[in-house]
Amino acid sequence: MTELLTVANLRTGFHTHAGVIRAVDGVDFTIVKGGALGVVGESGSGKSVTALSIMRLIDLPGRVEQSSSILFEGRELATLEEDEMRKVRGNEISMIFQEPMTSLNPVFTVGDQISEAVRLHQNVGEREAEERAIEMMRLVGIPSPEKRVRDYPHQMSGGMRQRVMIGMALSCNPKLLIADEPTTALDVTVQAQILELMKELRERLGMAILLITHDLGVVAEMVDEVAVMYGGKIVERGSVKETFASPQHPYTEALLQSIPLLGMRYTTPLKAIRGMVPSPLDWPAGCRFAPRCDYAFERCADELPPLFEVGEQESACWLCKSGRRDVQTIGVPS
Repeated sequence: MTELLTVANLRTGFHTHAGVIRAVDGVDFTIVKGGALGVVGESGSGKSVTALSIMRLIDLPGRVEQSSSILFEGRELATLEEDEMRKVRGNEISMIFQEPMTSLNPVFTVGDQISEAVRLHQNVGEREAEERAIEMMRLVGIPSPEKRVRDYPHQMSGGMRQRVMIGMALSCNPKLLIADEPTTALDVTVQAQILELMKELRERLGMAILLITHDLGVVAEMVDEVAVMYGGKIVERGSVKETFASPQHPYTEALLQSIPLLGMRYTTPLKAIRGMVPSPLDWPAGCRFAPRCDYAFERCADELPPLFEVGEQESACWLCKSGRRDVQTIGVPS
């Protein structure tokens, strides 16, 4: 399949008085045209910084290091001039941010905000841009779009605002949609509606999706492949089915064991992951998950493992150096 986005050795650091915070420290992945990749992990693992780095939205004191490569349809975005990057951002690559109330401008109508993106990238007049805004609001399931296009963000519910954000992101028919926690702070019913909408639009428009989330249930529902991040690095990568059925990295296994499953008895305790994500100011010398890992041994504390091929998966665990780990099968979360 044709590669759309190839990220290689992505490193993003923030220069502070205390030192360099390496939020993303050597991330590699590929998304094919029309494909869907989920990036999961705890807060602080580097998921959102990865997405912002691809969009070149890292503000000072942060910066994407020169050794990083972000190839989008053969163009190197990491070194692209800002004027050229503006033509890509919001047009060929769009992003849905975590919190729609802070992402939408409270003093402009939602119609004006969608129209602005269309006028900026599609070179059309005001009337045509407004018609496109109404079309987008209808596409994402907002009732009476001809009237709601005049509404301000505070006049809409959280679910409706998130639909506006999706409509805005899709208004220029992007080839890649980056969704950063698109269902955060929404109730369960609205979450299901938003996810179903994104699946439907992906099938209808043929766009690729990079989904950033901490919810493994959402990943199981939405994407084809999953990359598990921890400590600024990808520690496991593979198809959703294989990764969830037979996790090869202890961190992936621990994440799956911490999820309550349908039918689980209340007497069965959930397995918590002890400790906390280490500080990016001072990553451990060896495996970054070693201080919290039940399987850690001496080598884990001294040497950082690369990604080893384990069948169709990849796992950054020394236990996978010679092949597949013998782990208990864990079901896909509901």
